[in-house]
Amino acid sequence: MQTNPTHTSLVAVGDSFTEGMSDLRPDGSYRGWADLLAGRMATVTPGFRYANLAVRGKLIGQIVDEQVAVAAAMEPDVITLVGGLNDTLRPKCDMGRVRGLLTEAVERLAPSCKQLVLMRSPARQGPVQARFRPRMEELFATVDDLAARHDALVVDLYDAPSLSDPRMWDVDRLHLTAEGHRRVAEAVWQTLGYDPEDTEWCTPMPATLPHGFVARRVEDARFARRHLLPWIGRRLTGRSSGDGRRPKRAELLPYEEPTA
Repeated sequence: MQTNPTHTSLVAVGDSFTEGMSDLRPDGSYRGWADLLAGRMATVTPGFRYANLAVRGKLIGQIVDEQVAVAAAMEPDVITLVGGLNDTLRPKCDMGRVRGLLTEAVERLAPSCKQLVLMRSPARQGPVQARFRPRMEELFATVDDLAARHDALVVDLYDAPSLSDPRMWDVDRLHLTAEGHRRVAEAVWQTLGYDPEDTEWCTPMPATLPHGFVARRVEDARFARRHLLPWIGRRLTGRSSGDGRRPKRAELLPYEEPTA
């Protein structure tokens, strides 16, 4: 890992995690860890350029088909690739195919940039995560293997105690809050070799009293009605929240922080 590096460009590839849900700006657009990271990199490198090709709901096959060649053609200094987790959460998942597609993505992206960054994605505690944990850990084992073979960096968020805290997750229980995204940006920043701005990003927040039984059941019912049932409906009908949606930053252009 380079110390105090100078990177001139960043391209982010992936799904909703990299798009920035649920870190809302005042204008209703999503920010997220990749935008935060780009903003910080721009402060140390004048003319820094940034593209974010990530789109919510994308499976690893869609990421390979729609984003990988575009990112490779841009030939940036840094590419971040986070994908495959949506696949592991599907009832029917061919992990052999997922591993193969992730391998294809890495083999195409690594030669096209100075530094490829992969991640072991964060995961909150709960029965849903427990059910799919073996698949997730198989995915992350592939990430570690590919990183070793292609000199990629790995940001380990999966074992970060702070990001398993339910308070780091939005009400949909699938996406990080603004504070969660801030900590991810810090983790990637440090992994790239920049001087830490928050040495405690991995440290859990102070404990608070847990909600009572009735309050938890109310939260569970609200979550099922607003988020779980629509998610199941999309799975049953073959739809995705990202259908027809374009990347929020499809071109590699100088980064400017939105004013809205």
